Amino acid sequence: MTISKGYRNVFEALEDDPAMAQNLKIRSELMITLRQYIEDAGLGQKEAAAVFGVYQPRISDLMRGKIDKFTIDKLVNMLARIGKTVKMKAA
Repeated sequence: MTISKGYRNVFEALEDDPAMAQNLKIRSELMITLRQYIEDAGLGQKEAAAVFGVYQPRISDLMRGKIDKFTIDKLVNMLARIGKTVKMKAA
């Protein structure tokens, strides 16, 4: 019988560095929130780019889940442009 190590989230399985795994998890959650807003508002990529103050290719990256293209800072700034705040809790 083989016992496998369990992970709290997928990023822990993908990334050996715990700090990087946490960073990826946070960016992923922020990107999901932005994508959901775009979909719920029925925005096209050009419209979304105007709302978030970025170029259309950045929205394409967001919609395709290209997490490596975004920093936490950039994602938080994009959320602020639509009146969203980010609340963090260290545990």
